[in-house]
Amino acid sequence: MKRALVTGAAGFIGSHLVDSLLSENWSVTAVDNFDAFYAREIKQRNIAGHRDFKNYSLIELDICDRAALHALGAGDYDVIVHLAAKAGVRPSILDPFAYQQVNVIGTQNVLELARMCGVRQFVLASSSSVYGVNPNVPWQESDHVLLPISPYASTKVSTELLSHVYWHLYGIRIMALRFFTVFGPRQRPDLAIHKFARLIAERRPVPIYGDGSTSRDYTYVADIVEGVRAAMEYDKTGYEIFNLGNNQAISLLEMVRTIGDAFSLKPLLEFAPEQPGDVPQTRADISKAQVFLGYHPVTSFKEGIRTFAEWFERESVCASGAGHLGS
Repeated sequence: MKRALVTGAAGFIGSHLVDSLLSENWSVTAVDNFDAFYAREIKQRNIAGHRDFKNYSLIELDICDRAALHALGAGDYDVIVHLAAKAGVRPSILDPFAYQQVNVIGTQNVLELARMCGVRQFVLASSSSVYGVNPNVPWQESDHVLLPISPYASTKVSTELLSHVYWHLYGIRIMALRFFTVFGPRQRPDLAIHKFARLIAERRPVPIYGDGSTSRDYTYVADIVEGVRAAMEYDKTGYEIFNLGNNQAISLLEMVRTIGDAFSLKPLLEFAPEQPGDVPQTRADISKAQVFLGYHPVTSFKEGIRTFAEWFERESVCASGAGHLGS
């Protein structure tokens, strides 16, 4: 039985990854601090099915608590997947010190745990935000001119550099994955697709920042999990950075209209000024991940939104006892 330690394991991507691992009889040590960034109950629902597995253990701790984290050093892990982070571009502008503490110092704590345990494989969740305002789309991992424009993005650059140090000094194989706007069931309530779905369902105006032409490379969570799983097994080289995206850009207006179509509702649009820290576009060149990891996203944006909408309606009914959101 293979053993994995997953940080951020009760979150959006983490809980889907744990689903996948448990389905293949992995032993999973799940770490999460249930940060108050959003309701604890949401994460509890994410992991409700995990508790039935004997090969699953949940440890509630903060990766900034070095002593508590390093107490896990007695574990025998084949791989550590480090997903835990303080998320969000705009909140990072309001509290940059907290983001530096959790994302950079916390990551160093987890890397130190890997060193102490003799873990040979480490998968790091990075972000497309590291590219910043780079106009050379689609973005390639070989482009070393990173221009982050938010504290969150800068911390993700820092974690990539820090992980390179641990590969160089200690021989830990590091796979840094730059996620491109992940969406799907269990998505955090603060993220655009989830937030806009709630506004559309409640017949409230959807804020359109700028003229609606900003675009994102939206990637369905199941495709991301497949990329993470491949990175967990990759052993040909010692340190790599991979884009995990969908290689297509969807504009803000198209995204909102697609959500409206999924709910059979016409969105009410409310235009607002552009937000600081937001980049005008993201788009991934995924050719490296295709060659090295066999990564091939298969879920279209429309298909992913339909699946998300079905999940959203089920969750809303469970939470409120109400009927169909479009009724």
